[in-house]
Amino acid sequence: MGDLYAWLVSFFFLIALLVVVVYQLMCLADLEFDYINPYDSSSRINRVILPEFIAQGVLCIFYLVTGHWVMSLLSIPYLYYNVRLYLRNQHLVDVTEIFNLLNWEKKQRLFKLFYLVCLLFLSIFWMILTALDDHE
Repeated sequence: MGDLYAWLVSFFFLIALLVVVVYQLMCLADLEFDYINPYDSSSRINRVILPEFIAQGVLCIFYLVTGHWVMSLLSIPYLYYNVRLYLRNQHLVDVTEIFNLLNWEKKQRLFKLFYLVCLLFLSIFWMILTALDDHE
């Protein structure tokens, strides 16, 4: 039963990460269609970047602690990318360069979104499999 709770916690972490990435994509789309100015868009995106990085790190450590090695290994590339961006000080969106890098920023978030959706489906699969095993 504890394993099922671990998958539920991982499910909610992944949903939270998906919400943060979709929020960033919405801010970039609003900027692209001139609904918001670059300063507001940058400040909104920059406000949620560190919580996204921290949540991803906690999720990866959570997978390690609970013994879900495969999911941990699948989470490591995303964590590595986030750590690399942070160490190079490229994790924040620059107000003056946001229009020049708009397509790159959108592609980056779309890739993150796709990656997180894949992890979410795997998490749902393992959660259902665990629930069925516990039922028997």
